[in-house]
Amino acid sequence: MDPLKEKFQEKASALKTEIKALLKEQGSTVVDEVTLKQVFGGMRGVKSMVWETSQLDAIEGIRFRGYSIPQLRELLPTGNGKEPLPEGLFWLMLVGEVPTAEQVKWLTDQWISRSMVPDHTFKVLDALPIDTHPMTQFNIAITSMQTSSVFSRRYAEGLNKSEYWDATYEDAMNLIARLPRVAAYIYRRTYHKGHHIQPDISLDWGANFAHMLGIEGSDFKSFMRLYLTIHADHEGGNASAHATHLVGSTLSDAYYSLSGGMSALAGPLHGLANQEVIKWVFRMLDTLGTRRPTKDQIADYVNSTLASGQVIPGYGHAVLRQPDPRFIAQKRFAEEYILDSEVVNVIWKCFEVIPPILKGLGKVKNPWPNVDAHSGAILVHYGLSEYSFYTVLFGVSRALGVLSQLCWSRAMGFPLERPKSVTTEWITEFLEKQKESGVVNN
Repeated sequence: MDPLKEKFQEKASALKTEIKALLKEQGSTVVDEVTLKQVFGGMRGVKSMVWETSQLDAIEGIRFRGYSIPQLRELLPTGNGKEPLPEGLFWLMLVGEVPTAEQVKWLTDQWISRSMVPDHTFKVLDALPIDTHPMTQFNIAITSMQTSSVFSRRYAEGLNKSEYWDATYEDAMNLIARLPRVAAYIYRRTYHKGHHIQPDISLDWGANFAHMLGIEGSDFKSFMRLYLTIHADHEGGNASAHATHLVGSTLSDAYYSLSGGMSALAGPLHGLANQEVIKWVFRMLDTLGTRRPTKDQIADYVNSTLASGQVIPGYGHAVLRQPDPRFIAQKRFAEEYILDSEVVNVIWKCFEVIPPILKGLGKVKNPWPNVDAHSGAILVHYGLSEYSFYTVLFGVSRALGVLSQLCWSRAMGFPLERPKSVTTEWITEFLEKQKESGVVNN
């Protein structure tokens, strides 16, 4: 058994015992109450699932196993630069310990050894129309690799429930190892006439991805490490994480589960937002007729966007009530590595202009930028301007969090997720009964 798997088994076994005792003693304890607004409003804020790998705080932002993004940049091993290696974050999310440089090197080597993509996956991609959206290609590629699922094979052979996590771990490791190769293949196929770039196995996971995309330079490799780290997880309630968890709760393997999550990520209210942000910025610049707009010009365009009934993409978040720490991390990167970029400077001006305007509306709970507000500008600066590909980058990163949690869900023996639904008629009758019994709800 490899060292990471052995450490995970030790941690999972201890936690499973702890949870079993907790449920036996406190299983009937009421944790939360549900309002009608939550019933009709997408279950917003209902505490109804366990997600070990990260937790989102409205003020402090995302914490991975208790560590903030600034702390991760200080504590996690780095590559040839200052940014943390995503391999280190995966280790942390999986076992709750900050890894050593040696442990991260072991994981990098593991992913290199597992990174061979089946030939039929490339053939499936090549059979698609060249203008197929990159996220569609990405999802099809993930599903096509399900033919090598360790979990599905072992389950068919009679896998014991106590070993579900083991097979899921193998699938997660294999799938994560292959994703950069698949994503880069889609990028080069779609935008560079199929001139593919072979992997460089001397590089770490993130740097090799940057290399296969065809964007060289140590700065971009550093940015890719940062990007893949900060997008990896955002607790379990977001759409892609929840969808992965839901599909996985049926005992679908990691490939099917991640495919479900990527389908959710492709929605414009979730991961596709990073594409919408840069589209909006380019549209603003074209309308204003300048690449160096003043703050007043930006304000006028923002107000006209809002007056037309549209939202400002990249601003606001369902949970956060402060600037997204992931936005700030990218801004600090740009301040250090990008001395003069027109599009990056526009993003910084928007950061000064947009929040006061949104605050002035009086009904926006969070006027601050989220993670999507900055990443596109940095990618454009480095030459990756094909914004329909941006959500694929997001997907490669998000796989780290949702697949590490899938291992935990299997190790804990979490059941099939099956909430109870009701009809509007049922709710009307319920409220009438409440009224007749004299119960008053505020």
